[in-house]
Amino acid sequence: MPLRSYRPTSPGMRQMTRSTFDEITSDKPHKPLTESQVRSAGRNSQGKLTVRHQGAGHKRLYRLIDWKRDKPGVPARIATVEYDPNRSARIALVHYADGEKRYILLPHGLGVGDVIASGPDVEAHVGNALPLARIPLGTQIHNIELRSGAGGQIVRSAGSSAQLLAKEGEMATIRLPSGEVRRVRAENMATIGQVSNLDHENQKIGKAGRSRHLGRRPSVRGVVMNPNDHPHGGGEGKSPTGMPPKTPWGKPAMGLRTRAKKNPTNKLIVRRRYGRG
Repeated sequence: MPLRSYRPTSPGMRQMTRSTFDEITSDKPHKPLTESQVRSAGRNSQGKLTVRHQGAGHKRLYRLIDWKRDKPGVPARIATVEYDPNRSARIALVHYADGEKRYILLPHGLGVGDVIASGPDVEAHVGNALPLARIPLGTQIHNIELRSGAGGQIVRSAGSSAQLLAKEGEMATIRLPSGEVRRVRAENMATIGQVSNLDHENQKIGKAGRSRHLGRRPSVRGVVMNPNDHPHGGGEGKSPTGMPPKTPWGKPAMGLRTRAKKNPTNKLIVRRRYGRG
């Protein structure tokens, strides 16, 4: 999935890179597996802005992804590889042997015609989904369940993968892409392999307009605002913040942990991603 650059006919095109989309085999989604998506533009039900830097963007249809892979023993063949505007990874339309069609995240290395399966008795091949208890140690995995039967919730973005480190009784230990090491139940499902579209992180936006197409509104630095708009604002000319970095609402912007101290999953984290135990 290489990237392509452009002839620099404008300042925005000079730095822009984008995927070649060589792996895409269909430009139209499977209509029964799509639904309309209401855009909130970062606003709540009262129309007030609650999330900054969101809004506009191109219209999108949401693709219904099968996170659960809950058809044990039924093989499926990859029919098409498609672009999904709602996520960084590529998706694949799979045709099950019983006639059902579903979308899944495309694992790296698979293409049209490859056969995948799920369940506790399938082999640990790329694209197959099976419980962590049946996966060999050291295997790269993605789309991992945090609660049994709830469907994959973590390690779903382009190019990401976790590693299965250990299995002990009813629990399994995995290392996440962030470096965090945590324990999950060994009965939880995971998919073998790495998520597709590895070059996504190497893309360069190139111009402000492309960010707007993606639904990202401008992010203005606090240091260039007025004092009534941001704690960093004010001063003559370029001026330092004069304080530890803060949010527009006066909260510490770097290093403050917001995770609840009594979060029930805290005890499942073996090593935090911050490298401080």
